[in-house]
Amino acid sequence: MSRYIPLTERDKEEMLKEIGVSSIDELFSSIPPELRFKGTIDIEPIKEEASLVEYFKKIEAQNRFSDKKIFLGAGAYNHYIPYAVDFLSMRSEYLTPYTPYQPEVSQGNLAATFEYQTYIAALTGLEVANASMYEGATATAEAGLMALRIKKGKIALAKSLHPQYKEVIYTYLEKQNYEIIEIGYEEDGRINLEELDEKIDNTFSAFIVGYPNFFGIVEDLKSIHEILREKKVLLITSTWEPLALALIVPPGKTGAEIAVGEAQSFGLPLAYGGPYLGFFATLKKHVWKMPGRLVGMTKDVEGKRGFVLTLSAREQHIRRQRATSNICSNEAWCALRVAIYLSLLGRKGLRKLALLNHKRAVKALEMLEEKGFKAKFTGPFFNEFVIDVGQDGEEFRDKLLNRGLVAGYPIGKDYPKLKNCLLLTFTEMNSPEDIGTLVKEMEALK
Repeated sequence: MSRYIPLTERDKEEMLKEIGVSSIDELFSSIPPELRFKGTIDIEPIKEEASLVEYFKKIEAQNRFSDKKIFLGAGAYNHYIPYAVDFLSMRSEYLTPYTPYQPEVSQGNLAATFEYQTYIAALTGLEVANASMYEGATATAEAGLMALRIKKGKIALAKSLHPQYKEVIYTYLEKQNYEIIEIGYEEDGRINLEELDEKIDNTFSAFIVGYPNFFGIVEDLKSIHEILREKKVLLITSTWEPLALALIVPPGKTGAEIAVGEAQSFGLPLAYGGPYLGFFATLKKHVWKMPGRLVGMTKDVEGKRGFVLTLSAREQHIRRQRATSNICSNEAWCALRVAIYLSLLGRKGLRKLALLNHKRAVKALEMLEEKGFKAKFTGPFFNEFVIDVGQDGEEFRDKLLNRGLVAGYPIGKDYPKLKNCLLLTFTEMNSPEDIGTLVKEMEALK
Protein backbone atom coordinates (compact mmCIF):
# COMPACT_ATOMS: atom_id res chain seq x y z
CA MET A 1 0.00 0.00 0.00
CA SER A 2 1.29 3.48 -0.84
CA ARG A 3 2.21 5.74 2.08
CA TYR A 4 1.25 9.40 2.30
CA ILE A 5 3.60 11.59 4.33
CA PRO A 6 2.33 15.19 4.64
CA LEU A 7 4.68 18.18 4.60
CA THR A 8 4.91 20.65 7.45
CA GLU A 9 5.09 24.39 6.78
CA ARG A 10 8.77 24.28 7.72
CA ASP A 11 9.34 21.49 5.15
CA LYS A 12 7.73 23.64 2.47
CA GLU A 13 9.85 26.68 3.38
CA GLU A 14 13.06 24.65 3.19
CA MET A 15 12.11 23.17 -0.18
CA LEU A 16 11.24 26.57 -1.67
CA LYS A 17 14.50 28.02 -0.35
CA GLU A 18 16.47 25.16 -1.86
CA ILE A 19 15.09 25.81 -5.37
CA GLY A 20 15.40 29.58 -5.03
CA VAL A 21 11.80 30.82 -4.91
CA SER A 22 10.01 32.71 -2.18
CA SER A 23 6.54 31.18 -2.41
CA ILE A 24 4.49 28.46 -4.07
CA ASP A 25 2.74 31.13 -6.16
CA GLU A 26 6.12 32.07 -7.65
CA LEU A 27 6.37 28.57 -9.07
CA PHE A 28 3.46 29.44 -11.36
CA SER A 29 4.65 32.91 -12.36
CA SER A 30 4.96 31.82 -16.00
CA ILE A 31 1.16 31.44 -16.16
CA PRO A 32 -0.57 34.78 -17.00
CA PRO A 33 -2.54 36.12 -13.99
CA GLU A 34 -5.81 36.15 -15.92
CA LEU A 35 -5.53 32.38 -16.49
CA ARG A 36 -4.86 31.48 -12.85
CA PHE A 37 -7.59 30.19 -10.57
CA LYS A 38 -8.73 32.80 -8.07
CA GLY A 39 -10.30 32.01 -4.75
CA THR A 40 -10.15 28.81 -2.74
CA ILE A 41 -11.05 25.23 -3.57
CA ASP A 42 -13.98 23.87 -1.59
CA ILE A 43 -12.40 20.88 0.13
CA GLU A 44 -13.96 19.18 3.14
CA PRO A 45 -12.14 19.45 6.49
CA ILE A 46 -9.64 16.79 7.49
CA LYS A 47 -11.22 13.51 8.65
CA GLU A 48 -9.77 10.95 11.03
CA GLU A 49 -8.78 7.62 9.45
CA ALA A 50 -11.90 5.62 10.34
CA SER A 51 -14.22 8.33 8.97
CA LEU A 52 -12.12 8.64 5.82
CA VAL A 53 -12.34 4.89 5.14
CA GLU A 54 -16.10 4.98 5.64
CA TYR A 55 -16.34 7.95 3.28
CA PHE A 56 -14.58 6.11 0.48
CA LYS A 57 -16.66 2.99 1.06
CA LYS A 58 -19.78 5.06 0.39
CA ILE A 59 -18.24 6.34 -2.84
CA GLU A 60 -17.28 2.79 -3.85
CA ALA A 61 -20.86 1.64 -3.26
CA GLN A 62 -21.99 4.02 -6.01
CA ASN A 63 -20.02 2.01 -8.56
CA ARG A 64 -22.59 0.65 -10.99
CA PHE A 65 -20.96 -2.78 -11.24
CA SER A 66 -19.51 -3.26 -7.74
CA ASP A 67 -22.18 -5.78 -6.70
CA LYS A 68 -22.89 -7.43 -10.05
CA LYS A 69 -21.96 -10.92 -11.15
CA ILE A 70 -19.52 -10.89 -14.07
CA PHE A 71 -19.84 -13.24 -17.05
CA LEU A 72 -17.72 -11.07 -19.33
CA GLY A 73 -14.35 -12.03 -20.82
CA ALA A 74 -13.46 -11.22 -24.42
CA GLY A 75 -9.80 -10.62 -23.59
CA ALA A 76 -9.91 -9.58 -19.91
CA TYR A 77 -10.82 -12.22 -17.33
CA ASN A 78 -12.19 -12.14 -13.80
CA HIS A 79 -10.01 -14.66 -11.95
CA TYR A 80 -9.23 -15.00 -8.25
CA ILE A 81 -5.87 -13.54 -7.21
CA PRO A 82 -4.25 -15.06 -4.09
CA TYR A 83 -3.28 -12.47 -1.47
CA ALA A 84 0.29 -13.75 -1.59
CA VAL A 85 0.64 -12.24 -5.07
CA ASP A 86 -0.13 -8.76 -3.71
CA PHE A 87 1.99 -9.23 -0.58
CA LEU A 88 5.12 -10.39 -2.37
CA SER A 89 4.91 -8.14 -5.41
CA MET A 90 4.33 -5.05 -3.27
CA ARG A 91 7.61 -5.48 -1.40
CA SER A 92 9.81 -2.46 -2.02
CA GLU A 93 12.60 -4.58 -3.52
CA TYR A 94 10.31 -5.41 -6.43
CA LEU A 95 7.91 -2.50 -6.57
CA THR A 96 10.38 0.39 -6.79
CA PRO A 97 13.14 -0.69 -9.24
CA TYR A 98 12.90 0.36 -12.86
CA THR A 99 14.62 -1.54 -15.66
CA PRO A 100 18.22 -1.70 -14.38
CA TYR A 101 20.98 -0.33 -16.59
CA GLN A 102 23.43 -2.56 -14.73
CA PRO A 103 21.10 -5.59 -14.63
CA GLU A 104 23.52 -8.08 -13.08
CA VAL A 105 23.43 -6.06 -9.86
CA SER A 106 19.73 -6.93 -9.52
CA GLN A 107 20.05 -10.70 -9.12
CA GLY A 108 16.67 -11.03 -7.41
CA ASN A 109 14.82 -9.32 -10.23
CA LEU A 110 16.70 -11.28 -12.87
CA ALA A 111 15.96 -14.55 -11.06
CA ALA A 112 12.25 -13.72 -10.96
CA THR A 113 12.26 -12.83 -14.66
CA PHE A 114 14.06 -16.07 -15.49
CA GLU A 115 11.35 -18.00 -13.62
CA TYR A 116 8.67 -16.09 -15.55
CA GLN A 117 10.33 -16.97 -18.88
CA THR A 118 10.51 -20.62 -17.82
CA TYR A 119 6.80 -20.74 -17.02
CA ILE A 120 5.82 -19.15 -20.34
CA ALA A 121 8.07 -21.51 -22.31
CA ALA A 122 6.49 -24.49 -20.53
CA LEU A 123 2.94 -23.25 -21.11
CA THR A 124 3.48 -22.57 -24.81
CA GLY A 125 5.59 -25.66 -25.51
CA LEU A 126 8.33 -23.53 -27.07
CA GLU A 127 12.04 -23.20 -26.33
CA VAL A 128 12.50 -19.58 -25.30
CA ALA A 129 10.32 -16.77 -23.95
CA ASN A 130 11.27 -13.12 -23.56
CA ALA A 131 11.04 -10.99 -20.42
CA SER A 132 7.54 -9.76 -21.37
CA MET A 133 5.79 -7.26 -23.62
CA TYR A 134 3.28 -4.46 -23.00
CA GLU A 135 0.11 -6.51 -23.51
CA GLY A 136 -1.42 -9.10 -25.82
CA ALA A 137 -2.37 -6.87 -28.75
CA THR A 138 1.06 -5.29 -29.25
CA ALA A 139 2.75 -8.64 -28.58
CA THR A 140 0.71 -10.09 -31.46
CA ALA A 141 1.65 -7.22 -33.76
CA GLU A 142 5.31 -7.62 -32.76
CA ALA A 143 5.00 -11.32 -33.65
CA GLY A 144 3.93 -10.28 -37.14
CA LEU A 145 6.95 -7.98 -37.44
CA MET A 146 9.22 -10.75 -36.21
CA ALA A 147 7.82 -13.14 -38.84
CA LEU A 148 8.60 -10.54 -41.52
CA ARG A 149 12.19 -10.38 -40.27
CA ILE A 150 12.42 -14.17 -40.66
CA LYS A 151 10.79 -14.19 -44.09
CA LYS A 152 9.55 -11.25 -46.14
CA GLY A 153 6.04 -11.59 -47.51
CA LYS A 154 2.36 -11.06 -46.82
CA ILE A 155 0.57 -11.65 -43.52
CA ALA A 156 -2.67 -13.60 -43.12
CA LEU A 157 -4.98 -13.21 -40.12
CA ALA A 158 -7.87 -15.33 -38.93
CA LYS A 159 -11.15 -13.39 -39.04
CA SER A 160 -11.81 -14.96 -35.65
CA LEU A 161 -8.71 -13.27 -34.17
CA HIS A 162 -9.51 -10.79 -31.39
CA PRO A 163 -10.85 -7.72 -33.28
CA GLN A 164 -8.87 -5.25 -31.17
CA TYR A 165 -5.71 -7.26 -31.75
CA LYS A 166 -6.41 -7.10 -35.48
CA GLU A 167 -6.71 -3.32 -35.31
CA VAL A 168 -3.29 -3.06 -33.69
CA ILE A 169 -1.77 -5.39 -36.29
CA TYR A 170 -3.17 -3.27 -39.11
CA THR A 171 -1.81 -0.14 -37.41
CA TYR A 172 1.67 -1.68 -37.14
CA LEU A 173 1.89 -3.30 -40.56
CA GLU A 174 -0.43 -1.63 -43.03
CA LYS A 175 1.33 1.75 -42.73
CA GLN A 176 4.56 -0.01 -43.66
CA ASN A 177 2.89 -1.26 -46.87
CA TYR A 178 2.72 -4.90 -45.84
CA GLU A 179 -0.22 -6.71 -47.42
CA ILE A 180 -2.68 -8.31 -45.00
CA ILE A 181 -5.54 -10.68 -45.80
CA GLU A 182 -8.08 -12.42 -43.56
CA ILE A 183 -9.21 -16.05 -43.58
CA GLY A 184 -12.82 -16.87 -42.70
CA TYR A 185 -14.32 -19.45 -40.35
CA GLU A 186 -16.64 -22.43 -40.67
CA GLU A 187 -20.00 -23.06 -38.99
CA ASP A 188 -18.20 -24.75 -36.10
CA GLY A 189 -16.26 -21.53 -35.43
CA ARG A 190 -12.93 -22.93 -36.61
CA ILE A 191 -10.76 -21.73 -39.50
CA ASN A 192 -11.99 -22.55 -42.99
CA LEU A 193 -9.18 -24.90 -43.98
CA GLU A 194 -10.14 -24.95 -47.66
CA GLU A 195 -9.99 -21.16 -47.83
CA LEU A 196 -6.66 -21.20 -45.99
CA ASP A 197 -5.21 -23.69 -48.46
CA GLU A 198 -6.59 -21.76 -51.43
CA LYS A 199 -5.50 -18.25 -50.44
CA ILE A 200 -2.13 -18.95 -48.78
CA ASP A 201 0.95 -19.62 -50.88
CA ASN A 202 4.71 -19.31 -50.43
CA THR A 203 4.57 -15.52 -50.86
CA PHE A 204 3.20 -15.29 -47.32
CA SER A 205 5.35 -14.85 -44.25
CA ALA A 206 2.94 -15.97 -41.51
CA PHE A 207 -0.60 -16.81 -40.50
CA ILE A 208 -1.84 -15.49 -37.12
CA VAL A 209 -4.69 -17.30 -35.39
CA GLY A 210 -6.37 -17.06 -31.99
CA TYR A 211 -5.91 -20.05 -29.69
CA PRO A 212 -8.67 -20.20 -28.44
CA ASN A 213 -10.17 -17.75 -30.92
CA PHE A 214 -12.49 -14.80 -30.21
CA PHE A 215 -15.52 -17.08 -30.23
CA GLY A 216 -13.90 -19.16 -27.49
CA ILE A 217 -13.35 -22.04 -29.95
CA VAL A 218 -10.15 -24.11 -29.80
CA GLU A 219 -8.61 -24.26 -33.27
CA ASP A 220 -7.26 -27.44 -34.92
CA LEU A 221 -3.66 -26.21 -35.07
CA LYS A 222 -2.25 -29.47 -36.43
CA SER A 223 -4.41 -29.27 -39.55
CA ILE A 224 -3.57 -25.60 -39.98
CA HIS A 225 0.13 -26.32 -39.62
CA GLU A 226 0.04 -29.09 -42.22
CA ILE A 227 -1.25 -26.62 -44.79
CA LEU A 228 1.26 -23.91 -43.83
CA ARG A 229 4.27 -26.22 -43.65
CA GLU A 230 3.99 -27.16 -47.32
CA LYS A 231 4.01 -23.47 -48.25
CA LYS A 232 6.81 -22.59 -45.79
CA VAL A 233 4.58 -20.14 -43.89
CA LEU A 234 5.03 -19.55 -40.14
CA LEU A 235 2.18 -20.38 -37.77
CA ILE A 236 1.69 -17.78 -35.02
CA THR A 237 -0.82 -18.24 -32.20
CA SER A 238 -2.27 -15.47 -30.07
CA THR A 239 -3.91 -16.37 -26.75
CA TRP A 240 -5.76 -13.86 -24.56
CA GLU A 241 -7.04 -16.47 -22.05
CA PRO A 242 -3.75 -18.23 -21.20
CA LEU A 243 -5.39 -20.45 -18.56
CA ALA A 244 -6.58 -22.52 -21.54
CA LEU A 245 -2.96 -23.52 -22.19
CA ALA A 246 -3.02 -25.58 -18.98
CA LEU A 247 -5.67 -27.83 -20.55
CA ILE A 248 -5.30 -27.78 -24.35
CA VAL A 249 -2.29 -28.90 -26.42
CA PRO A 250 0.45 -26.21 -26.23
CA PRO A 251 0.90 -24.35 -29.55
CA GLY A 252 4.56 -25.33 -29.76
CA LYS A 253 3.55 -29.02 -29.81
CA THR A 254 1.33 -28.50 -32.85
CA GLY A 255 3.78 -26.70 -35.14
CA ALA A 256 3.49 -23.06 -34.05
CA GLU A 257 6.89 -21.33 -34.15
CA ILE A 258 5.77 -18.18 -32.34
CA ALA A 259 3.20 -18.08 -29.52
CA VAL A 260 2.12 -14.77 -28.00
CA GLY A 261 -0.75 -13.40 -25.97
CA GLU A 262 -2.03 -11.73 -22.82
CA ALA A 263 -1.09 -12.99 -19.33
CA GLN A 264 -3.59 -10.87 -17.32
CA SER A 265 -5.39 -14.02 -16.15
CA PHE A 266 -2.34 -14.97 -14.08
CA GLY A 267 -2.43 -12.63 -11.08
CA LEU A 268 -3.27 -9.27 -12.65
CA PRO A 269 -6.57 -7.53 -11.78
CA LEU A 270 -9.00 -6.27 -14.41
CA ALA A 271 -8.09 -2.73 -13.31
CA TYR A 272 -10.06 -0.85 -15.98
CA GLY A 273 -7.83 -2.30 -18.70
CA GLY A 274 -4.32 -2.30 -17.33
CA PRO A 275 -1.48 -2.48 -16.83
CA TYR A 276 -1.57 -5.91 -18.44
CA LEU A 277 1.22 -8.15 -19.70
CA GLY A 278 2.09 -9.54 -23.12
CA PHE A 279 3.91 -12.87 -23.30
CA PHE A 280 6.10 -13.92 -26.21
CA ALA A 281 7.69 -17.31 -26.94
CA THR A 282 9.44 -18.82 -29.92
CA LEU A 283 11.98 -21.41 -31.07
CA LYS A 284 15.66 -21.03 -30.22
CA LYS A 285 16.59 -20.73 -33.90
CA HIS A 286 14.54 -17.51 -34.11
CA VAL A 287 15.82 -15.94 -30.89
CA TRP A 288 17.87 -13.24 -32.65
CA LYS A 289 14.74 -12.01 -34.40
CA MET A 290 12.72 -11.84 -31.17
CA PRO A 291 11.86 -8.44 -29.62
CA GLY A 292 12.42 -7.56 -25.98
CA ARG A 293 14.89 -8.87 -23.44
CA LEU A 294 16.02 -12.36 -22.51
CA VAL A 295 17.42 -13.28 -19.08
CA GLY A 296 19.74 -16.28 -18.88
CA MET A 297 21.22 -18.41 -16.09
CA THR A 298 24.97 -18.99 -15.76
CA LYS A 299 27.73 -19.43 -13.16
CA ASP A 300 30.07 -16.80 -11.77
CA VAL A 301 33.84 -17.11 -11.37
CA GLU A 302 33.28 -18.98 -8.09
CA GLY A 303 30.95 -21.49 -9.70
CA LYS A 304 27.81 -20.08 -8.06
CA ARG A 305 24.56 -19.79 -9.96
CA GLY A 306 23.89 -16.33 -11.33
CA PHE A 307 21.61 -14.53 -13.80
CA VAL A 308 22.49 -12.18 -16.63
CA LEU A 309 20.74 -10.13 -19.27
CA THR A 310 21.61 -12.43 -22.16
CA LEU A 311 19.93 -10.57 -25.01
CA SER A 312 18.52 -7.08 -25.20
CA ALA A 313 17.14 -5.67 -28.43
CA ARG A 314 15.48 -2.59 -26.98
CA GLU A 315 15.87 0.87 -28.44
CA GLN A 316 16.73 2.43 -25.08
CA HIS A 317 20.12 0.76 -25.42
CA ILE A 318 21.06 3.27 -28.15
CA ARG A 319 20.15 1.02 -31.08
CA ARG A 320 17.35 3.32 -32.28
CA GLN A 321 16.44 2.52 -35.90
CA ARG A 322 18.56 -0.64 -35.78
CA ALA A 323 16.57 -2.00 -32.85
CA THR A 324 14.59 -5.22 -33.24
CA SER A 325 11.74 -3.54 -31.40
CA ASN A 326 10.79 -0.01 -30.45
CA ILE A 327 9.47 -0.98 -27.04
CA CYS A 328 11.02 1.57 -24.68
CA SER A 329 10.07 0.06 -21.31
CA ASN A 330 9.31 -3.32 -19.79
CA GLU A 331 6.41 -4.78 -17.83
CA ALA A 332 8.80 -6.39 -15.36
CA TRP A 333 6.59 -5.90 -12.28
CA CYS A 334 3.57 -7.43 -14.03
CA ALA A 335 5.75 -10.35 -15.10
CA LEU A 336 6.80 -10.76 -11.48
CA ARG A 337 3.15 -11.06 -10.42
CA VAL A 338 2.57 -13.67 -13.11
CA ALA A 339 5.61 -15.65 -11.91
CA ILE A 340 4.38 -15.53 -8.31
CA TYR A 341 0.87 -16.61 -9.33
CA LEU A 342 2.09 -19.54 -11.43
CA SER A 343 4.53 -20.66 -8.73
CA LEU A 344 1.69 -20.72 -6.18
CA LEU A 345 -0.58 -22.87 -8.33
CA GLY A 346 2.03 -25.09 -9.91
CA ARG A 347 1.42 -27.45 -12.82
CA LYS A 348 -1.31 -29.51 -11.10
CA GLY A 349 -3.06 -26.53 -9.54
CA LEU A 350 -3.17 -24.64 -12.82
CA ARG A 351 -4.61 -27.63 -14.66
CA LYS A 352 -7.18 -28.15 -11.89
CA LEU A 353 -8.24 -24.49 -12.17
CA ALA A 354 -8.46 -24.72 -15.97
CA LEU A 355 -10.61 -27.83 -15.72
CA LEU A 356 -12.94 -26.08 -13.25
CA ASN A 357 -13.35 -23.15 -15.68
CA HIS A 358 -14.14 -25.52 -18.54
CA LYS A 359 -16.63 -27.59 -16.55
CA ARG A 360 -18.55 -24.52 -15.42
CA ALA A 361 -18.77 -23.24 -18.98
CA VAL A 362 -19.97 -26.64 -20.24
CA LYS A 363 -22.58 -26.84 -17.46
CA ALA A 364 -23.79 -23.31 -18.23
CA LEU A 365 -24.26 -24.14 -21.91
CA GLU A 366 -26.17 -27.30 -21.04
CA MET A 367 -28.52 -25.32 -18.77
CA LEU A 368 -29.04 -22.61 -21.40
CA GLU A 369 -29.80 -25.15 -24.10
CA GLU A 370 -32.42 -26.72 -21.84
CA LYS A 371 -34.12 -23.30 -21.77
CA GLY A 372 -34.17 -23.04 -25.56
CA PHE A 373 -30.98 -21.05 -26.20
CA LYS A 374 -28.51 -22.32 -28.77
CA ALA A 375 -24.74 -22.09 -29.12
CA LYS A 376 -23.76 -20.33 -32.33
CA PHE A 377 -20.75 -22.56 -32.95
CA THR A 378 -20.29 -26.29 -32.46
CA GLY A 379 -16.51 -26.43 -32.10
CA PRO A 380 -14.78 -27.31 -28.80
CA PHE A 381 -14.46 -24.40 -26.36
CA PHE A 382 -12.61 -23.65 -23.13
CA ASN A 383 -14.40 -21.23 -20.78
CA GLU A 384 -16.36 -18.98 -23.13
CA PHE A 385 -18.79 -19.49 -25.97
CA VAL A 386 -21.12 -17.54 -28.27
CA ILE A 387 -24.84 -17.92 -27.51
CA ASP A 388 -27.73 -16.84 -29.74
CA VAL A 389 -30.21 -14.89 -27.58
CA GLY A 390 -32.78 -14.46 -30.37
CA GLN A 391 -32.78 -10.66 -30.21
CA ASP A 392 -30.37 -7.72 -30.40
CA GLY A 393 -27.38 -8.81 -28.30
CA GLU A 394 -26.49 -5.35 -27.03
CA GLU A 395 -30.03 -4.60 -25.92
CA PHE A 396 -30.28 -8.02 -24.25
CA ARG A 397 -26.98 -7.37 -22.44
CA ASP A 398 -28.32 -4.02 -21.16
CA LYS A 399 -31.47 -5.68 -19.82
CA LEU A 400 -29.31 -8.13 -17.91
CA LEU A 401 -27.23 -5.26 -16.53
CA ASN A 402 -30.40 -3.80 -15.03
CA ARG A 403 -30.94 -7.17 -13.34
CA GLY A 404 -27.51 -7.13 -11.70
CA LEU A 405 -25.57 -9.22 -14.22
CA VAL A 406 -22.62 -8.20 -16.40
CA ALA A 407 -23.60 -10.89 -18.85
CA GLY A 408 -21.39 -11.22 -21.86
CA TYR A 409 -19.98 -9.25 -24.73
CA PRO A 410 -22.33 -8.24 -27.59
CA ILE A 411 -20.26 -9.73 -30.37
CA GLY A 412 -22.31 -8.06 -33.10
CA LYS A 413 -20.17 -4.94 -32.57
CA ASP A 414 -17.37 -6.71 -34.40
CA TYR A 415 -19.27 -9.34 -36.39
CA PRO A 416 -22.54 -7.82 -37.74
CA LYS A 417 -23.86 -11.25 -38.75
CA LEU A 418 -23.76 -12.20 -35.05
CA LYS A 419 -25.90 -9.25 -33.95
CA ASN A 420 -28.21 -11.50 -31.91
CA CYS A 421 -25.36 -13.13 -30.01
CA LEU A 422 -23.46 -12.71 -26.75
CA LEU A 423 -20.00 -14.02 -25.90
CA LEU A 424 -20.41 -15.48 -22.38
CA THR A 425 -17.47 -16.31 -20.11
CA PHE A 426 -17.30 -18.52 -17.01
CA THR A 427 -14.44 -18.68 -14.51
CA GLU A 428 -13.92 -19.97 -10.97
CA MET A 429 -15.46 -16.68 -9.79
CA ASN A 430 -18.88 -17.79 -11.11
CA SER A 431 -20.41 -20.17 -8.57
CA PRO A 432 -23.04 -22.76 -9.61
CA GLU A 433 -25.60 -20.50 -7.88
CA ASP A 434 -24.44 -17.53 -9.98
CA ILE A 435 -24.76 -19.58 -13.16
CA GLY A 436 -28.26 -20.64 -12.13
CA THR A 437 -29.21 -17.00 -11.61
CA LEU A 438 -27.86 -16.07 -15.05
CA VAL A 439 -29.84 -18.83 -16.76
CA LYS A 440 -33.00 -17.87 -14.88
CA GLU A 441 -32.70 -14.17 -15.82
CA MET A 442 -31.89 -14.96 -19.45
CA GLU A 443 -34.93 -17.22 -19.66
CA ALA A 444 -37.13 -14.46 -18.23
CA LEU A 445 -35.98 -12.08 -20.97
CA LYS A 446 -36.28 -14.61 -23.80
